[in-house]
Amino acid sequence: MLPLTGVRVVSLAVNLPGPLAAARLAELGASVVKVEPPAGDPLAAAAPDWYRMLIEHQEVVTLDVKQDADRGKLDELLADADLLITSMRPTALARLGLARPQDRFPKLSLIEIVGHAADPEVPGHDLNYQAVHGTLTPPQMPTVPIADMLGAERTVSTALAALVRRAETGGGEPYRVALEDAAARAGDAVRYRLMGKDAILGGAFPGYGIYECADGHVALGAVEPHFFMRTLEVFGADGSHESLRAAFAGRTIAELEAIAADKDLPLNGIRS
Repeated sequence: MLPLTGVRVVSLAVNLPGPLAAARLAELGASVVKVEPPAGDPLAAAAPDWYRMLIEHQEVVTLDVKQDADRGKLDELLADADLLITSMRPTALARLGLARPQDRFPKLSLIEIVGHAADPEVPGHDLNYQAVHGTLTPPQMPTVPIADMLGAERTVSTALAALVRRAETGGGEPYRVALEDAAARAGDAVRYRLMGKDAILGGAFPGYGIYECADGHVALGAVEPHFFMRTLEVFGADGSHESLRAAFAGRTIAELEAIAADKDLPLNGIRS
């Protein structure tokens, strides 16, 4: 039996953070009903394979919750639910009468995903949240939607906290997850000089970096002293960037990975 077996979740959230969170709750055993508008989830058009993977263990229903009949069907789902996940603006949520769903459904907790904590009505997406917290390198586009991914995990942890709280009080409560807050915590790695240009894990330390080899690039993650010293010993390097570049340059990814596996080194090829 999985940890969340018996927990019922209704999700109105589209795009990425909400579906990611709902999928994770389903992996943990929750029964999830994903309610989509007639136009569907934009994620299904943008990344259909990912979308199909995320909904694999969910029931998907289509409802136009702006219409009375479908709004009534949503209430039927909420009557037995423990958690409601949304990702719309608070004003839109209020128009649906869902700003405080626990007033009608006492055991139901709302997990509301918004963009900005200070003003949740301001529009935005992952790129906007990353833009103000130091995780972008212009003009390159990000390769990972950091705010969305971390926001999804924050949604899951908030949902779990809501269940714990309800076990104590007996009633559901509203909670809010701000994606910009998630981006800010990711940006702490740059803000506090762990990552970023010339930071210790941003290229300054030779034991943690990307190096070119004969047929591509490898990632070396020898942060701990024993890994770093073993790397130097195995490759006959003196601890400088230049010596490691020279040691890797003439070998292929496969050769370097074989050495790493044999000598227990945190090194592997970079694949895209």
